[in-house]
Amino acid sequence: MPLTFSKNERLHEFSLIRALFSTGRTFTIHPLKVTWMKTEAQPGASCRILISVPKAIHRKSTERNLLKRRIREAYRLNKSVLSGHGPSGISSLGFCITYTSKEILNYKAIQDKIILLLRRLKEECEKDF
Repeated sequence: MPLTFSKNERLHEFSLIRALFSTGRTFTIHPLKVTWMKTEAQPGASCRILISVPKAIHRKSTERNLLKRRIREAYRLNKSVLSGHGPSGISSLGFCITYTSKEILNYKAIQDKIILLLRRLKEECEKDF
């Protein structure tokens, strides 16, 4: 699996985002909250991700952007943990990672949490398939 993060791996369609938050399942690995759901297969990517840092928690845009960059990079390097979820080609996965802590964690801490989160997400998906 290439270590890239292209546009077709991003969840950006309004209808899918609305469906994700209305019908998706959630779990939390502090300071990250994950909302996920199975979606129809999309060409080019089996997992589509949305990264969110609420403005209500981090008022400065520089802090929000820093956290989003750290989460995105940790996901990009460790997305291979999710490879092979479910039967190949049948469905795909859409999920949102939301940062919920007021403190700004360093990259190493975020990367460790992302790895835990992706492993748990893979387990949750295998239960459903």
